[in-house]
Amino acid sequence: MSNREFAKALIDQIPESKLFFAIAYLQGISVPDEIPNAETLASMEELERGGGTVFTGSTADLFTELMEE
Repeated sequence: MSNREFAKALIDQIPESKLFFAIAYLQGISVPDEIPNAETLASMEELERGGGTVFTGSTADLFTELMEE
């Protein structure tokens, strides 16, 4: 039995009351991984090299700072 067949057999055993959780999980893992765009990749590389800006405050403080810029 393949893994796919085994998974389908297990799904048939899930009670209807809990099937929602299985569906939510399967939807989450069935979406292909997103590939970051060039700007995001460049930003991640900048942070890895020790550059960039790190914010350590509340969300409200972050939005206040962003609105000032």
